[in-house]
This record gives sequence, structure tokens and C-alpha cells, in this order.
Amino acid sequence: MELAGKRIVLGLTGGIACYKAAELARGLTKAGASVQVVMTQAAMQFITPMTMQALTGHQVYSDQWDARIDNNMPHIDLTRDVDAILIAPCSADFMAKLAHGQCDDLLSTLCLARPAILPMMVAPAMNVEMWQNAATQRNVKQLKEDRIGVLGPEAGEQACGETGMGRMLEPGQILEELIATFQPKIMIGKRVLITAGPTFEPIDPVRGITNLSSGKMGYAIARAAREAGADVTLISGPTALATPHGVQRINVQTAEQMHDVVMSHVSGQDAFIAVAAVADWRVANVSEQKWKKGEDGAVPNLQFEQNQDILADVAALPNKPFCVGFAAESENLLRNGEAKRKKKGVPLLVGNIGHRTFGKDQNELMLFDDNGHTHLPLADKQKLARQLISEIARRMS
Repeated sequence: MELAGKRIVLGLTGGIACYKAAELARGLTKAGASVQVVMTQAAMQFITPMTMQALTGHQVYSDQWDARIDNNMPHIDLTRDVDAILIAPCSADFMAKLAHGQCDDLLSTLCLARPAILPMMVAPAMNVEMWQNAATQRNVKQLKEDRIGVLGPEAGEQACGETGMGRMLEPGQILEELIATFQPKIMIGKRVLITAGPTFEPIDPVRGITNLSSGKMGYAIARAAREAGADVTLISGPTALATPHGVQRINVQTAEQMHDVVMSHVSGQDAFIAVAAVADWRVANVSEQKWKKGEDGAVPNLQFEQNQDILADVAALPNKPFCVGFAAESENLLRNGEAKRKKKGVPLLVGNIGHRTFGKDQNELMLFDDNGHTHLPLADKQKLARQLISEIARRMS
């Protein structure tokens, strides 16, 4: 569990987005965190303390004079021995309080009384006009200068019926951001280009050749690189996965398209991680119409031509980034992995047994470099992705 042992203060302020806070609290507890909810009086107009208590297993606080704490100082006690404060949703009014140091209720008072080193984040939620108002934007700037993380908002339909910026991020996105705060920032200032997922080579307008890659490993690596502070661009073949928050995603279908996009984006990158399961061949005689099954049972005469080698082409550039390749083998991983690394001319190649891990949530990796090979045992793909990013950052430095 990614937040095991962490203690989080979850603050709720007034807004319809409070309904999302219930899902967020559930996600935090599932990730292993101990969640203490603190609500403003306005928040209790949208969701009840009983709901939040049931989801977190802890009593909810809302009164700065709450006598349940022995010294009657909940604004002090609730911020000691915790790992982060997260305000979600955070209203325009509450952002103004934080920006100007105003404290007239329990939540605003404990925010002001928190230790200076305690991480604090807010997830704004408000009407589009309120978000765009000059006063709100000044407050946002001040919060960032005060090293308070501002998560979102995003654009979309709002409860008031208007459309625009001001929607609170989805609970899963906020959870990703919170987890990211506890990851070491070992790639600050680095630009990382990653490919992920399968490619799809058309045979005719309705059929094609692809593989079993789900994209999960590549997406996990993109998320881990972004958590480590990198500016991440993800070039993805067809998948049903959600884009990791904060990652720029470019969708492609064929190996040729992926090659073209990679080559147009590789300049200025510090690292290139080729995770995608790219088709080695494409159909040369793609039919403009659907192949029909003949009465005599004859099958189409497909002709193939080789796709360009994306990793090798990047590794051959004069100002190449640090290149990391992936090899999905079905046998003889040690022999084939090292042979592929030398053939591609890359400093690091990551091997696995593809048919055992495609589509799964777990994986095990073998890292090949000039010093031999290193085994990363079977684990959750996100955990492995963080280990791999750590290995890449160490080698880059």
C-alpha cells in the first residue's frame, strides 16, 4: 500500500465537490493512510460528518473548542505527528484565508498552526468566474509562493450549469499527487520521453496485427518519472489506461507513427525509455476494403515489410538522450537480453518474460548493463517502476 503508515489530515470546505471527498477518503484509507477529517461548517451543508467518520474510522472534528481533546487545542494537536494536510475541496473563500493568514475556524487555524515543514496541498473547487477572478489568481500565486501545493483545478461542466476551469480534480488524480509528495525528487529538471503500450498494424479497414501488451508497465514508469520531478511525455499505442496526472500523452496507432512522433520529440530530452511493444513488421499490401472470405477457403496473401527500429534510431543520434530499452522475451532472457542491449547500443536494457506479465498488475525485471545483470523480483508494477526510475537516475548522474 503506497501510503502505509502515513497520517493525513483531510480538510473539507464548502462546495458541491464534497461528494468527491468521500471517494477520496476511501482511496486514502485503501492506500494504507490513517485519515483524520476536519470540516468547516459550510462543508457540513454538503456532506455529513457521519459519512466521513464511517469511511475513515475516525471521529470528525469541526469545532475549534472541541472538548474531546484534553487540552482543548485541536488546532495544535491535529497537526502534530502527521505527514500531510490536504484540503479537498478547497473553496475560493478558504484559499483567501490561507493566502492572508486569516483563521476564524478550526480548519483555518490548524493550517496556520501547522509546523513549517509539514506538506500542505489544496484542491480548488469553484465556479469558473470565481476561479478566473483576479483576486483568486492573486491568492493562488501567494499560496504557491508559500510552498502550498495547488492541485488543479481542471476544466469541465460545473454543478451551476456553466463550463470552464474550476472543477476539482478527480479523487484518483488527487491521490496520485499526494503519493507523489512522498517520493524522492531525483529527476528534478529532467525531461523524459517514454513509449508505452502495443502498436496496431492494419491489414484492412477493420483488421490488424497487434500484441498482448496492456501498457501498464509503461504508464507506471511515466507516473514514477513524474513523481520523481521529471517533465514527462508519454507516446502511447492503443490502450484503455488513464493518463497519469501531470504527464503529456500523445496517442499513436502504428509503429511508423510512433517512430515519427518519437523522432520529432526526442530533441532536448534527457532520457528515452522505450517500453512500448512495437511490431517488428507491418503489412505492405494493406487492403483498402475488407478482405472477403472466399468460397474456396483461400486466405489473403499478406506481404510484410520491416518497421524502423525506434530505439536503435534514437541511440544512434549524435546528441542522444540516456536510452533505456525493454525486451519482452519468451525464453532465454539472460542470453537474449544482453544480446539485444549490445545490438541496440544502449547503456541499459530491461528484460522480462512478456507472456507472463502482459496485462498483469505485477512484473519482475532483469536489468542489463555493462556490469552484467540485476534482478528486480516480482512486485507490483508501480513499485517496480519507482525502482527502475531510481536505477535510471543513478546511472544518469
